[in-house]
Amino acid sequence: MTQLDVTDLACRRGDRVLFARLSLRMKAGEALQVAGHNGIGKSSLLRILAGLAPAFAGTVEVAGSVGLLDERPALDPALPLGRALAFWRGIDGDGGDHLDRLGLSRLLDVPVRYLSTGQKKRAALARLLGQRAQVWLLDEPLNGLDGHAVQLAEAIAAEHCAGGGIALVASHQPFRLPAMRALNLSDFAA
Repeated sequence: MTQLDVTDLACRRGDRVLFARLSLRMKAGEALQVAGHNGIGKSSLLRILAGLAPAFAGTVEVAGSVGLLDERPALDPALPLGRALAFWRGIDGDGGDHLDRLGLSRLLDVPVRYLSTGQKKRAALARLLGQRAQVWLLDEPLNGLDGHAVQLAEAIAAEHCAGGGIALVASHQPFRLPAMRALNLSDFAA
């Protein structure tokens, strides 16, 4: 069963502890929005949960695969979008075709470096969908998206949770998901 358990987690950047004593548990189908002022450690928290950065203290246990969507879309800027996404399909396997739904089908021959911020964000979402990860870590997922794309991103995340996935969203913007809980990281400031 998909699950995320965090116990007494602390994050340090340089000599400064950003947050400490953070514990949370998420089960299949749940969503959580992490809020807090700039520099409090929201992105650092997601990188720790993804296994990309060490925790200063505490433990993270994840049952299920993890997918991270952040400001770095992990798409080669020199490649046309179609080839950049095909690279990941070669690693992740065929996770389904989401290009039409995300409005990307007509952009497959455009080099990634020429895509707008919103187009790159939608391409990163296509890659996340292709991973078929059970635990989604979404760092500012709405940045650069227009109103229609915001609704689409929220609908896709809701479908993910309804299908038994977990969504942990770090965002300054409201992210609407049914029964989403909130966590203010400032409450754990060291």
